Amino acid sequence: MEDYLIGIGKRIKELRKGNNRVISEIANRADVTGGLISRIENGRTIPSLPVLLKIISALDIEVTEFFNGMPQINGANYIISRKSENSEIEKEDDAVGFSYTYIFGKQLSSLGFETVLLEVAPNSNREKVTTDAYEFKYVLSGECYYIIGEEEVLLEEGDSIFFDGRIPHVPENRGSVYSKMLVVYFFI
Repeated sequence: MEDYLIGIGKRIKELRKGNNRVISEIANRADVTGGLISRIENGRTIPSLPVLLKIISALDIEVTEFFNGMPQINGANYIISRKSENSEIEKEDDAVGFSYTYIFGKQLSSLGFETVLLEVAPNSNREKVTTDAYEFKYVLSGECYYIIGEEEVLLEEGDSIFFDGRIPHVPENRGSVYSKMLVVYFFI
């Protein structure tokens, strides 16, 4: 069952996009916010059972059909994530200059994690967000200011930061080149 948890968001996104629906439509039909749907699809939070059932209903699919399409465990002693399987993560409409690419995620007993490549464009703009996870960020190139709560930290290439994602936060790229970072979300 734990392996299903990490794939719920991917399955919701797959079904929604397969039927050419936008996040706001599913959110309205499920009586939840678009931000919540986005966070679920992107693995930033796991919905409660009542919310999941509302979302499944909003997708016009039966519960059994929803779970029949979930990824199965392969029984191997390792997990490979191929570049061809990476997918772009849709962000909120008001997030300008942010590109998230899903690389890998897994649920292991009491800890789930997800790895993402984040590119922040110069002059990017977004309100602070929260995630139901601890976040580790490693700057691959460029530089970025990270605002966490009321504090601001400059991160340059090779720097890393770890923080509680439940504190409102946002990266700001005030430079002239893209900032790229590897992000690992730890869901507890």
